Amino acid sequence: MSEEPDYTPETEPAVAAEIFGAGIEKARAYANALIKDGDELGLLGPREMPKLWTRHILNSAVVAELVAPGKKVADVGSGAGLPGIPMAIAQPEAEFTLIEPMERRSNWLIDQVQQLGLQNVRVLRARAEDVGEAFDIVTARAVSALPKLLRLTVPMTRHGGEIIALKGSKAQEEIDDSKNLMKKLDIHSFEIVFTGAQHLAEPTRVVRTRLF
Repeated sequence: MSEEPDYTPETEPAVAAEIFGAGIEKARAYANALIKDGDELGLLGPREMPKLWTRHILNSAVVAELVAPGKKVADVGSGAGLPGIPMAIAQPEAEFTLIEPMERRSNWLIDQVQQLGLQNVRVLRARAEDVGEAFDIVTARAVSALPKLLRLTVPMTRHGGEIIALKGSKAQEEIDDSKNLMKKLDIHSFEIVFTGAQHLAEPTRVVRTRLF
């Protein structure tokens, strides 16, 4: 007989308190909400629970290193609030808008923002292409391949702004596939950046796309 898989939620790593600082209690409450609601609402499946902190919460939070105080940030296809909520907790001096088209998920996000007391976060139930605002920074995690993502997000990014996409080992391939869009979308440059190197065994890889 094969053993039942162990889906016990990951214990909070010690480094979480360093990453979140004064916001650690909010991060803990958010982790508990994901454990409680994740599977039922299709936010995070049970097999993600053993890596809840390292792969999802901390992996997202360290991207806040790239966000200066006062910036307006949009998180596209926010879903479970990743990376937007951990980033907003880690960088309370920037404004975050979580953009999510699915009603039950956007309602859950609204509830989380209220429960966690996140004064710097609002939720917008919309598709990226229907957002009529411009942001300094647009973030995305597990939304789509970079060429498609850029077509969706460049129109909502102000001139001189940037798109920060959390990516895996094929980041350079996705950049190569996007280079033919540079002129059309007024893209200045692409850069692969690793965030959280001082805290995480596996830093978070992002593709940073800057616009003219």
